[in-house]
Amino acid sequence: MDRAINNFFVQVIPMERDVAELRSELLRKTIHFLIALAPSMAAINKTATIAVLMIGTLGYTLMEYLRLSGVKVPVISSITRMASRPRDFDHFVMGPVTLGLGALLALLLYPSVAAAIAIYALAFGDGIASLAGKFFGKWRPAFLSGKSVEGSLACFAVVLIGAYAVSGSMSIAFIAAFTAMVVEALPLEDYDNLAIPVTVGLVVQCSLAA
Repeated sequence: MDRAINNFFVQVIPMERDVAELRSELLRKTIHFLIALAPSMAAINKTATIAVLMIGTLGYTLMEYLRLSGVKVPVISSITRMASRPRDFDHFVMGPVTLGLGALLALLLYPSVAAAIAIYALAFGDGIASLAGKFFGKWRPAFLSGKSVEGSLACFAVVLIGAYAVSGSMSIAFIAAFTAMVVEALPLEDYDNLAIPVTVGLVVQCSLAA
């Protein structure tokens, strides 16, 4: 009987951890996908969109410092805790900050087409790559530093479709998708939220100007 009970907990506890981890990942990527609203908002009012991103990023930073100081902020603290990775426990969760700054830099540095492609690469390319790697990633060669080939290919495909929809150019879409795939594969942790939009926006803008 004792052995049966032990076997039950050996099977159930890892399953519960896996479910909790997947739930956390889905919540993180839902937040990630929401940044894709920025180009549409900027098309209506770019100044207001920039202001919203700045205020949102600064507001989150303040609330995260309050959380770490033991002050619970209604709703926000709960969402941050649920979306945190194990490495983020009892630490400042940088993901939302770099996400907001990445979209902000894209809007400030690049014209509308390049900025939109850069932000979509950030929102969907990075987000889908993470989910594909988490759910389907089997092949993880050493040079990808723990990331999966499946996730990288998913990133390439999603950015290719999004960039083509925005630019109407397959060559620009291919360049954007390849750049996003390479940068996303680097072991940058949350700082890929900065590297992806800045790099993709740069190569797209150079391609448009060529």
